[in-house]
Amino acid sequence: MAQQRTQLELVQPLNRDFQGRTAPNPEMEGLMQSFELAFRMQTEAPRFFDLSDEPQSVLQMYGADKEPTAEYARQCILARRFAEAGVRFIQVNNSGWDHHGSIDKGLPKSCAQVDQPIAALLSDLKMRGMLQDTLVLFGGEFGRTATAEGEGEKAGRDHNADAFTVWLAGGGVRGGYAHGMTDDYGAKAVHDRVHVHDLHATSCT
Repeated sequence: MAQQRTQLELVQPLNRDFQGRTAPNPEMEGLMQSFELAFRMQTEAPRFFDLSDEPQSVLQMYGADKEPTAEYARQCILARRFAEAGVRFIQVNNSGWDHHGSIDKGLPKSCAQVDQPIAALLSDLKMRGMLQDTLVLFGGEFGRTATAEGEGEKAGRDHNADAFTVWLAGGGVRGGYAHGMTDDYGAKAVHDRVHVHDLHATSCT
């Protein structure tokens, strides 16, 4: 890390000298700033990933001390720590939600991995007075059909681009409010539809 800092201190003056002798170049300025940001991230990030200073009660609340919640719980704890540090956008991932087959076994398993950590994250943010300023959005990459794909124990579900559900909490959104409606089969959004671009714009303002 010390060697990297030395290299950066050598390169950045050369960059600034070059910039001073040429026409204004926003791309060059952005590149210089990205070097500094990358270095600060490398030096600061390790302390956020070390959960040894988290109380055992917090680890248990999230489910970080057991399966099947441990992996997702750790991500949720890190999300809270990053939010405390002022990180503006944080993404937490959980894979394996396709369920094109054997949904009767796969869906309960996926839910069991995320339910406790998500509930703990919301509770933790609220207890710390952070939920009012932190918007939590939960969703997948697209909608899912309500009808079966396949038969019997191998039945699953398909992708659905016509109906998509997400939930939001905190960040000033009104609790208990549901916006939009699908048809009787959950196949198409038919009332108060929201384009994904509008959802992104709402989340980022």
